[in-house]
Amino acid sequence: MGKDIVIIGSTGSIGVSTLDVIANNPSKYRVRGLTCNSNVELLTGQIKKFNPSFVSVYSPEAKEELARRLKRLKISIPVYSGEEGNITAASNKHADTVVVSVVGGIGLLPTLAAIEKRKKVCLANKETIVCAGSIVMSEARRKKVRVIPIDSEHSAIFQLLEGVKRSEVRRVIITASGGPFRNLPEADLEKVTVARALQHPNWSMGAKITVDSATLMNKGLEVIEAMWLFDLCLDEISVVVHPQSIIHSMVELTDGSVLAQLGYPDMRIPINYALSYPERLSVDYIRPFDFVKAGTLTFEAPDLKRFPCLALAYSAAGKGGTMPAVLNAANEAAVKKFLAGQIKFTDIPKRIAAAMKKHAKRFVAGPSLDEIIEADRTVRLAGK
Repeated sequence: MGKDIVIIGSTGSIGVSTLDVIANNPSKYRVRGLTCNSNVELLTGQIKKFNPSFVSVYSPEAKEELARRLKRLKISIPVYSGEEGNITAASNKHADTVVVSVVGGIGLLPTLAAIEKRKKVCLANKETIVCAGSIVMSEARRKKVRVIPIDSEHSAIFQLLEGVKRSEVRRVIITASGGPFRNLPEADLEKVTVARALQHPNWSMGAKITVDSATLMNKGLEVIEAMWLFDLCLDEISVVVHPQSIIHSMVELTDGSVLAQLGYPDMRIPINYALSYPERLSVDYIRPFDFVKAGTLTFEAPDLKRFPCLALAYSAAGKGGTMPAVLNAANEAAVKKFLAGQIKFTDIPKRIAAAMKKHAKRFVAGPSLDEIIEADRTVRLAGK
């Protein structure tokens, strides 16, 4: 019998890649439910191909449009909507595995719902751990649920730490491509357009995460995520720029050995591993790695002056409490404005820094879930 899978965010880049893995392993996996924000055209095609038992569309207007499309196709399945729809999907009693691949803080409550129902959680939503890592991982331990990361960097660390004692780990090294502006002079960052920011050199991703890669905020979020996923201190995590994106992360051990996970930039590799864990499936749809064709691999330190978002993330990680949630919410709000053409690329870190400074008076060191949600909500309202 195959595993029954629910995908929260099936029309995004990770969701689409997850469905490709499922389609290539029909005897191993079945689609139980799909959710999306508003892309009903793509969702309709996914429904026709994968025949889920239910779907959910976050936007109420898009839900109505999907209902009309399904009626014309004579497809009768439950259609949910809003945040409750995502939570309902993640809680489905027939699902074995929940893939959380939405972008932003919207992934938090569905992740907690899946953990509460003791589902295996395959997590591609780093913001969930950034905002509420203490709560999420505490609940996962209490319910004895494995949270398997899908991000290429955290999947690499997860794999490298298998069979390694915690006491043997000196540090983990997270790699960054450096984004499209790695060599762009600081003065020219003022002129960066949305179109240029969306041209990632190695990966094909959604707009928000692509901009995060361009500002290096994506790497900052990954540092915070790694702290909670792998029970690490901030000084046990390093970031190194690796433009070729072949080494996805490394683990340095106390005896001086360095373990690395390599592969071409293909999200189906960490997705396949997360879905099949603790097994490792043999597949023929992943391009075999060729060391000769990969060529030279290079490394350099990140430039925190030109890319202050990474420095801001380090600051939020060191502060802890509600500050990472504020960092994340302010970043989401700023990136949204940048994508809409309302602010400059260089305004993104300025807005984040201002939000963090303002929040200092309301900072909570050991926040509850409600306090994290309130901090998130306050920053989002202020950033509109």
